[in-house]
This record gives sequence, C-alpha cells and structure tokens, in this order.
Amino acid sequence: MQINRLFEIVYILLDKKSVTAKELTEHFGVSRRTICRDIDALSSAGIPVYTKRGKGGGISLLPNFILNKSLLNEREQTEILSALYGLSSIKTNDTDQVLQKLSTRFNKTMTNWMDVDFSDWSHENDFFNDFKTAILERRIIEFDYYNQAGDKSFRRVEPIQVWFKSKAWYLKGFSLAKQDMRTFKIARIKNLVVTNESFAEREPLPILTKPEICTPEEPNVVNIKLRVEPERAFRVFDDFHESMIEKQSDGSFIVTVSWPENNWLYGFILSFGKYAEVLEPEHIRNIIKNEAQTISKKYL
Repeated sequence: MQINRLFEIVYILLDKKSVTAKELTEHFGVSRRTICRDIDALSSAGIPVYTKRGKGGGISLLPNFILNKSLLNEREQTEILSALYGLSSIKTNDTDQVLQKLSTRFNKTMTNWMDVDFSDWSHENDFFNDFKTAILERRIIEFDYYNQAGDKSFRRVEPIQVWFKSKAWYLKGFSLAKQDMRTFKIARIKNLVVTNESFAEREPLPILTKPEICTPEEPNVVNIKLRVEPERAFRVFDDFHESMIEKQSDGSFIVTVSWPENNWLYGFILSFGKYAEVLEPEHIRNIIKNEAQTISKKYL
C-alpha cells in the first residue's frame, strides 16, 4: 500500500538523514517516477522533505524534524497504530514491519484491543498478496472462475479493489471480455496468475454491488415464514435480524423474512435439517418437502 511506503520512506530518512532516489527505487522495487510522486505526497502533507542535486546530494528531511512531535499528536499516533493492527489480520507482507517501526518511533506499546480473523473453517488459498501486487502495480490478472452453477470460465481482469462484505471476500475489477465492471467472489477464483501486462487507470465507472454469483435474471422476492426449534436458537440470532424473530411460548421461533427465491434459499432452509419448518408460502413448503423426500431416498 502507498501509505505503508510513505511511512517507511519517512522512517528511512529519519534514520539515514539522506538517501538517493535510486536507493529508494531499489529498496521498494518501484520506479523512479513512483518515488518522486511519493516525495511530492510527503511534501504536500507537510513533511519537510527536500532534495539536493549533485555530488553528495539526495533526499533529506530538515534536521529538526521529529516524527512523533511534529506530524501527529498522541491520539493520531494511537489511531494509526490501531489501524495497522487491524490491517495485520489480513496478513500482508509489510504491515507487521511498518507496525513495528512506527511503534518504536512513537515510543508506544499498543494494547491490541481488537482481533479480527477473516478466515473461515474451510481451506482457501490466500491470494491477498497477489491481489495487492496486481492492484498497486496495475497488472492484469488471469484466473478460472466458477459461477453459482459450478460452470468454469477463464477470466482476464484489470483488478481494482479487494472487498469484504457479508462474511465473504470479493474482487472488484474491469473484465476485459465483458468490457465492464464485475465483482467476483474470491472463494470461486482458482489458478490465479498475475501477468506482466500493465493497464492504464480507467475513468471511474459504477461498480457492481452484487457479485457474479447471481442468476442473470433478478429472482422473485418472496415472503417466507419459518418455525425454528429451540435447538437452533444460535442459528436464528446469527442469520436473522431481531426484527424478523418472534419467540414462542414453547421456546421455538417464528421467523418472517423477504428473500429472493432461488436454489440458495432452498439450500439455506434445508441446512436447518429437522429443526425448521416452512409455514408459508405453500409452494416453497412443497419444494422443501420434495427435496427432503429426494434426500431421504438416497439413504433407504
């Protein structure tokens, strides 16, 4: 991330007094133009950085500049360290290094008050560093993608952003085949390759808020009423908003919800097993009954 690089540049300048653009280019593995933009960004942010040409020249900070006094107050230092602790949960390569350096520079021992674990119980490849490289360096990626029906397709995408929403990670990007913005569920991305092909930044386009896991047609939304047994109370409060839940005198729950009708919905209801019953509507009740009978026959 650029913010990580900017902080590390300041740290290097505080430590070494003067460095050349070539040294920073080699250290970060970026172009000279990128380093020049970083220096301009630091200067615009009020960091007293200056350059000196000729022999013995380079990039330096004014001698009296002290990061923890001149740039950030106590609360701002704490906020930055807290944010980096949060970023460390996605396990990128350089966040821990920046966190350690800033903690030392600020002379602070942080209490990690929040621990976020984005992983689930399944085995899923960690693509974060590849996505980060491709997005920051504007490199086209290629991968196989499986849609909701399990059909595989080959994709070439200009990646824009990694996105976490509704308990899942997604990738936003410009599909070269579709010539439009698309959102992909990362769990369905396989055989990811970061190519050496670069792409230019595009004009901002509206980004889909729904990933490519839906059917092409917008499904019908139906009002559903479920009775859930007390043994699955934890599912009720995990999966439904409290306004949808009505607890009964026998300990069971009546849940009323409006959701799109599709195969996902049927599977969700069936995931409750014997502990849930569809009360309304009748046609979904019949669908679940038929599905249950089909499942039962497999074990007879």
